[in-house]
Amino acid sequence: MAARVVHLVRHGQVHNPEGVLYGRLPGYGLSELGRQMAERLGEHFADAPLVHLVASPLQRAQETMAPIAAGHPELSVQLDERVIEAANFFEGTSFGRYNQRLLRPTSLWQLRNPLRPSWGEPYQQILARMRQALIDAAAQAVDGEALIVSHELPIWMARSWAEGWPLVHDPRRRQARLASVTTFTFQGTELTGVSYAEPAGDLVPPKKRRFRPGA
Repeated sequence: MAARVVHLVRHGQVHNPEGVLYGRLPGYGLSELGRQMAERLGEHFADAPLVHLVASPLQRAQETMAPIAAGHPELSVQLDERVIEAANFFEGTSFGRYNQRLLRPTSLWQLRNPLRPSWGEPYQQILARMRQALIDAAAQAVDGEALIVSHELPIWMARSWAEGWPLVHDPRRRQARLASVTTFTFQGTELTGVSYAEPAGDLVPPKKRRFRPGA
């Protein structure tokens, strides 16, 4: 049985000058740098044997997919709610320079259980939808490869499952940078390998990350 390959791609940088945790909010598209990242991804996958394209329904994911899809005009892009960003209590919040928003009593209550986590969609629930989306995409990759554009936390849940790592983690230690590619290889429905690449790594600005729930 031939191996089946699914690429999980994170979207490019988003235009967000106010520093809002945008989550699933509409209207957050790519910045100019994010569009450059998307173009780089288009170049990276130009000669890939893609046969199945899937994107999160959020604007930033579809804009990231556009240059990839342009290189494969014979394919249509399917939108899939299962690969959408994680739900988050703090959606729409600007935390402030030193995370002052997290010091409010209502915020502290939402942070009471980092194992679930209490501030957003449970890790197990994110993993369940992402795993099924991966398996379904692999089933479509009979004579080529599938590609899904998704978001940081959902991608990290899938990667953690693939590597046998705990779902509970420090968000600052995720390996799922902007416009990165996490590749899963299947034999049938059995996962046999995972790899990680950053085709636009030189475009990603260095950043010191503070803990922000879901970010």
